[in-house]
Amino acid sequence: MRTNSIFPVVPAHDVARSRDFYAGLLGLRVVFDSGWYVQLQAATDETVQLGLVARGHETIPRAHLSAPAGVLISVEVDDVDAVYARAGDLALPVASDLRDEDFGQRHFMTVDPDGLLVDVITVIPYAPEVAGSGAVVTG
Repeated sequence: MRTNSIFPVVPAHDVARSRDFYAGLLGLRVVFDSGWYVQLQAATDETVQLGLVARGHETIPRAHLSAPAGVLISVEVDDVDAVYARAGDLALPVASDLRDEDFGQRHFMTVDPDGLLVDVITVIPYAPEVAGSGAVVTG
């Protein structure tokens, strides 16, 4: 079996508002929009995708209609500082300020219109104590 792609589909109370949030923050482009479902794609890589579906839509099993909770979306970008500035320009909520982490990320967190955490990161070098700890696995 070959896996062709994996991408999140996020239930949204207001699909258009969520579409505008992700397109505005991350520069994603709309490749499909039926009103109740939107497919977004990175302009630079068609395999980077995000779906938005109207919460409560008939295609979602009734037992799973609740709002997303306990999940965050992590988005790797080449310039997190630029995205952080864009988030400020768009007056988006910041749940965690821009900072460098020992485990090899420069990142900040914002919150989408439905309360889902969005962690925007750029990969940076690991701190020496992490790089030499055996925690970093390659290959």
